[in-house]
Amino acid sequence: MSQGGGGGGGRRRRSRGAPMAEINVTPLVDVMLVLLIIFMVTAPMLTAGVPIDLPDSKAEALQEKKNEITVSMDASGRTFLDDQELAPGELADRLAAVPRPNGEAPLVTLRADKGLDYGRVMAVMGELNAAGMKQISLVSNGVGSAPAAEATP
Repeated sequence: MSQGGGGGGGRRRRSRGAPMAEINVTPLVDVMLVLLIIFMVTAPMLTAGVPIDLPDSKAEALQEKKNEITVSMDASGRTFLDDQELAPGELADRLAAVPRPNGEAPLVTLRADKGLDYGRVMAVMGELNAAGMKQISLVSNGVGSAPAAEATP
């Protein structure tokens, strides 16, 4: 004693001209996954604008602070304050213009290419210290293994 004819299970057939009432979310999910991957790849690049080959170390990562500036030195020895390249001798003038809220100097992160001469890096650290920047963090790759010490004969 069924009232519907044909045992269709209660589903109506849709005619060819009627609009589809279901939304296919598969393309939306695909696009969102691609965007997620793009953001995951580009996010680390946003914090460090100057490409530098950093040395490896076992040191733990420091927490980023709001009052922080970044000084970078690339393989050719050019110096950058945040992402702006500095002319030789300009670092001291630019450091003097850095705002100091509450009278304290900001934390400085120094990123130097591992192929640079030690004297060049120390000269920049000396300029930072002379400008009153007493907290200097050296940035390295946190790969978990330090370079092996060379044996001297």
